[in-house]
Amino acid sequence: MPSTVLGEHALTLPIGTTAQRPAGAAGLIRYNSSLGYPEWYDTTTSNWLAFYSAVPYTINYLVVAGGGGGGIHSGGGGGAGGMLTGTLSVSPGDVYTVTVGAGGAGAPSGSGGGTGYVGANSVLAGAGGSITCYGGGAGRGQGSNANETPNGGSGGGGSRQGYAAGSAVSGQGNAGSLGSQEQPPYPGGGGGGRGQAGGNSSYQMGGGNGQASSISGSSVTYAGGGGGNIQVNEGVQGGLGGSGGGGQGGDFTNRQSGQASYGGRGESGGANTGGGAGGNGHTSGGTSPGGSGIVIVSYSGTTQRGSGGSVTTSGGNTIHTFTSSSSYTA
Repeated sequence: MPSTVLGEHALTLPIGTTAQRPAGAAGLIRYNSSLGYPEWYDTTTSNWLAFYSAVPYTINYLVVAGGGGGGIHSGGGGGAGGMLTGTLSVSPGDVYTVTVGAGGAGAPSGSGGGTGYVGANSVLAGAGGSITCYGGGAGRGQGSNANETPNGGSGGGGSRQGYAAGSAVSGQGNAGSLGSQEQPPYPGGGGGGRGQAGGNSSYQMGGGNGQASSISGSSVTYAGGGGGNIQVNEGVQGGLGGSGGGGQGGDFTNRQSGQASYGGRGESGGANTGGGAGGNGHTSGGTSPGGSGIVIVSYSGTTQRGSGGSVTTSGGNTIHTFTSSSSYTA
């Protein structure tokens, strides 16, 4: 659209998106419809600059950390990654670092038992504030090679013979549940979820349920805890994972060849849910990792104001979804 002088009252500038910016040259001015402000080309810095002082706007955020890995040998389920929602005031041009936490690895393979690994933190950090969610606690294992703490965003489940369950970060999740001391079928405990502590089934081996969010435009549940493993065949199913990506604990329906006396491998936590992994029995074929986290930013209006992530619109909002580490520019 060409510029137009409207008498003594106004000048209509050419209008176009960020992608439609012309090659830079001295004296160029235009209205950027992607960003919602007029801009001019500065030949000193070779950049398009805004005419105005930045006007802040509000973003909504969802930050979910990586879920914890499952334990081995009456293994407890991994705890869900920490989950936080809220709002931040941001200014155009501000850059926010986005870190999406990976799920924690399962316990090392082998019959000696052991604890899994804690999930990685997810972070949204910039001038308007820093939001850190802590990775899910590791599912405990029965054995001496207890590699990492069961504490985390939500706590990992305990294992047989009194290996303790994990605690949670206040406001981000819930604790895991204890495994059985000696009572068959020797279950591992369930990992905690964002909405509920571990142990939401018989034998205290179910993973805690997660929590729903509609920031993506539809209701999605995140941060479920992993279920505990069933060690011996008593006709009992491994602990169910909590809603929101929690993996089911291993049992005799998924045991490996050559491991006829012990429960099998648990399920992995759901990708980009922060779900904890299911607990494992004796296994030499690998163990279950926790689910990776996710970061989502949204704001009112369907005109894109920021950049970064996968961009969609829904319900009158613009939504930026990050499934890997990157940055959001307001």
